Amino acid sequence: MSPDLKPKKWAGALRAVTLGAGSRRPLTVGGGNGLPLHTFEAAFPHRPLLALEIADVDPPRWAESVREPWEGALGRPAEAARRAVGEFGADLLLVHLMGTHPDRGNRTPEQAAADVRAVLERVSVPLIVKGPGAGPKQNQVLARVAESCRGEGLALHSASNEDYKTLAAVAVAYGHLLVGESPIDVNLAKQLNILLADASVDLDRVLIDPLTGGLGYGLEYTYSVMERIRLAALGGDARLNCPILCLVGEEAWKAKEARTCGVQWEVATAMALIEAGAEVLVLRHPEALARIRKQLDWWFAETPGGAPCR
Repeated sequence: MSPDLKPKKWAGALRAVTLGAGSRRPLTVGGGNGLPLHTFEAAFPHRPLLALEIADVDPPRWAESVREPWEGALGRPAEAARRAVGEFGADLLLVHLMGTHPDRGNRTPEQAAADVRAVLERVSVPLIVKGPGAGPKQNQVLARVAESCRGEGLALHSASNEDYKTLAAVAVAYGHLLVGESPIDVNLAKQLNILLADASVDLDRVLIDPLTGGLGYGLEYTYSVMERIRLAALGGDARLNCPILCLVGEEAWKAKEARTCGVQWEVATAMALIEAGAEVLVLRHPEALARIRKQLDWWFAETPGGAPCR
């Protein structure tokens, strides 16, 4: 850093949130006290975490180029988990219970809980568990999973402003974390965290999902909102200083361009979101994870010649 530049000091910092407990190998995110990647003037005790998404059923909408590296494991969550961690090096996993959606198989909460337990038995990393989407089935599924996997520190995805009370209660009762999901709006993200705190949820056990726009499909709006959330947190707002989680793969691969550009579209989306302040990135393609990890290693000076500005 140039001696002519004065480091920026902020009043606040991100909360440090630990995912995983019980039989899990816990991982902590957050805790930074500066703008994203400003390693030359701020402390970042925990680097961003990279997760891979696995599903309880064969995901028919996944692009063929995403399906290829998962051949033989699609629809087999325990095997997909083993491959994601053992072969692809994921820090943690998102288990997407898409098969419990009424229109995509209508699997029962008990089947969902069995799938998550099977993943827990196969790997030791923390899990994010994503339900079928807003509505009664979401609460039924995630509540059953939370009860069946009590004490494992799962991150339940997700609570919303319209429907948070059930998930807040089960997260507190069974020792889990919550992902608060709000529709790309700073004020709604803050309001949801206020509601969760009022429902006795410790905000040290909350991640913010501001909803993610993929490259070319709203990424710049997401980036702006994430910047404002980080600035508020660093300014001392204790209701907006939770680490941010982004579902990168899910959004990036919705773009028609991703069918042509392949993994580059997911990587480009992820890189921008890291620069905006994402602390947990959920990816789909293992090659995207490998490329992003290499860049993170460089940024955080874990490879020779990395991060020259540090």
